[in-house]
Amino acid sequence: MQSAVVFNIQKFSLNDGPGIRTVVFLKGCPLRCAWCANPESQQRAPQVEWDEGRCTGCGTCLRLCPEACSVTRSGKHHVDVRTLDGDSSCAQAAIDACPGNALTLVGESRTVDEVVRVCLQDQPFYEDSGGGVTLSGGDALLWPDFDIELLTSLQARGIDTCIETEAYAKEDTFRSVTAHLDHLLIDMKHWDSAAHKLGTGVGNELILANTRWAIATGKDVLIRTPVIPGFNDAIEDARGMARTLREIGARRVQLLPFHTLGENKYDLLDRDYALRGVRALGADDLEDYRDTYVQEGVDAFF
Repeated sequence: MQSAVVFNIQKFSLNDGPGIRTVVFLKGCPLRCAWCANPESQQRAPQVEWDEGRCTGCGTCLRLCPEACSVTRSGKHHVDVRTLDGDSSCAQAAIDACPGNALTLVGESRTVDEVVRVCLQDQPFYEDSGGGVTLSGGDALLWPDFDIELLTSLQARGIDTCIETEAYAKEDTFRSVTAHLDHLLIDMKHWDSAAHKLGTGVGNELILANTRWAIATGKDVLIRTPVIPGFNDAIEDARGMARTLREIGARRVQLLPFHTLGENKYDLLDRDYALRGVRALGADDLEDYRDTYVQEGVDAFF
């Protein structure tokens, strides 16, 4: 039986596909977006987070994890979670022994059966609302064998399936997983490959090719674009995106205004946040931006 590292299973979601859904978040992502709201999702392996507000600076974690580096923040000397192996026995010992509960493990290996059991708890809600299960992350395409086994099990029970993905995967991987999906929510960050690479670490050619194929084969595909200040929020970017979407066969896009809800997660991981201090956007800030899509023949909505 396949297993994957899961860092959250969120119930009663209304924003991740049709109806009421259970969202299974898998760790690991091939992109490194500077604005990522879930930095704990980027690494495939389990990680340890450190909460400064709960830390007493007692040094217990350092005694239990001598192989990890140490760091001092706000006068509190503690283990540097960036160098701590979340799978190690000392990491779990430090988590259990921390008197302030300042250390938390993010991600644990779960089998397909374990995940299915959680999802089935909400099956009546799926049936009443037209909902189902959505795979998310990170990017679930990094776990294709797990995805296929899980999706096959869910569909055998009549449960609707969906994925939130960047579609950045080898063609055979993308197509084999897509065969078991009812819906795809595909994030498309930028129309220009060079700009896309600067913001995410990869170009957009593979994303566009996979998305084009999914649309051409009749899959239910919704494009979603996070609108990020200084990256893709200019009117010319909206125009370039709209024309690119039309060229690959897409006629609708959901615009996701930049928000700062994930900023504190970088502190928990002892990481810098590149967009710290940047103001969040709202729909009112993007009226002209949205109108540009509409003028280019693409239905854009928030």
